[in-house]
Amino acid sequence: MPDILRQLDEKRAAARLGGGKKRIDQQHAKGKLTARERFDVLFDPGSFEEWDMFVEHRSHDFGIDENKIPGDGVVTGHGTVNGRLVFAFSQDFTVFGGALSQAHAEKICKIMDKAMLVGAPIVGLNDSGGARIQEGVASLAGYADVFQRNVNASGVVPQISAIMGPCAGGAVYSPAMTDFIFMVKDSSYMFVTGPDVVKTVTHETVTHEELGGAVTHSGRSGVADLAFENDVETLLQLRRLLGFLPSSNRARVPVRPTTDPADRTEPSLDTLVPANANQPYDMHELIAKVVDEDDFFEIAPTYARNIIVGFARMDGATVGIVANQPMVLAGCLDIDSSRKAARFVRFCDCFDIPIVTFVDVPGFLPGTSQEYGAIIKHGAKLLFAFAEATVPKVTVITRKAYGGAYDVMSSKHIRGDVNYAWPSAEIAVMGPKGAVEIIFRSDLGDAAKIEARTEEYRAKFANPFVASSRGFIDDVIAPRNTRRRVCRSLAMLRDKKLENPKKKHDNIPL
Repeated sequence: MPDILRQLDEKRAAARLGGGKKRIDQQHAKGKLTARERFDVLFDPGSFEEWDMFVEHRSHDFGIDENKIPGDGVVTGHGTVNGRLVFAFSQDFTVFGGALSQAHAEKICKIMDKAMLVGAPIVGLNDSGGARIQEGVASLAGYADVFQRNVNASGVVPQISAIMGPCAGGAVYSPAMTDFIFMVKDSSYMFVTGPDVVKTVTHETVTHEELGGAVTHSGRSGVADLAFENDVETLLQLRRLLGFLPSSNRARVPVRPTTDPADRTEPSLDTLVPANANQPYDMHELIAKVVDEDDFFEIAPTYARNIIVGFARMDGATVGIVANQPMVLAGCLDIDSSRKAARFVRFCDCFDIPIVTFVDVPGFLPGTSQEYGAIIKHGAKLLFAFAEATVPKVTVITRKAYGGAYDVMSSKHIRGDVNYAWPSAEIAVMGPKGAVEIIFRSDLGDAAKIEARTEEYRAKFANPFVASSRGFIDDVIAPRNTRRRVCRSLAMLRDKKLENPKKKHDNIPL
């Protein structure tokens, strides 16, 4: 027995060494952690249980059978993050450049299957050169097996991808189907075809970073949700995100004890909205002052900044926040913001996370670029997402709620459960000036008459009381009481049950 145990220790040591010290040093020289070092940051100390440490590839072509390394380029297993079970895989760039083989894919599929079975999140740490060329179609089949699991797991357990190195070709589609994507600045990239192919086909000259770097995808394309400075920060923020999410669609949202009273008032909110309706204010301030302990985890903060989405806690329990941002494009909805918010709302609905919506929206962004880009279809995505959501929905209109955008932003008409308005709210088809210029077009030459008509329209419609008189607004509340009223509403809705009509699945306007 001692000899067998010694052999076991030797095999484990060889597997943990991955591609060897030289390649580990090369990884460190790039400012990157190794696959196992990343798990040391991600998981609670001593909690990681590795599976399939001794798996090797089964290929024989092009001399690859002479080079077999235990683990075959990916570390898989489970552990705890803040005491809760999480399954994860971490691709090892020191072994075959992290390239995916059939055996490599089988390891990933095994932990994904088990995560769905027991109801635990799946985290993928991607650092791979792509499909293992020596295996040909077998490696492509391996990717497809992983893709199928991504689809099966969608809406069952949270899936989070961290891109911590190269991710190109077919490799990008697995992260793209997960719920959230994190990237590391200057050391990770994603693209379907690399700069060399782009130059050959389109004659464009572009760098890896410009084509598919973290800043490009988190700020321009919207493919990635967040970009961080290094591996450690990325993994620590991933741990933080997991703390907001339920483990599966069978679990309730996590609740964390808080010393922040649910009935806390915030007098400064009474002066947040400027007297001038055209003057912006920062919606982040409202969110920070209403949620527990000023703790807001924003998703995609540098993409489509005219809308804010992210996770917070109210009275200790996780909620999803959706809010227009008057500081950017006056808070208008456009193509990018509609897509961003719709995706977030659907995630919250998948996992029974209540949605709190703060509304200050003057409408949809006009222009040919928006119309040619199919704003009608993209705007309908957000409308569809809010309308199909069966989770508790609490809405607060702070200022403008004009036109179709009023309907879209979780209004009472699309099953908003509790809809509040501040006294500063203006709920109308459009702003007073624009409305008067249409209704009283014949008076446009008389400035005094137009001004009088504008004031008349403002008094009649640019306030929350007409909507409130019809029951479309449940109450007009003092801004300082927003946290107390929202917390009470969420407590009332805690056991809400609502089902959509029976169907195989819906057909959201993609």
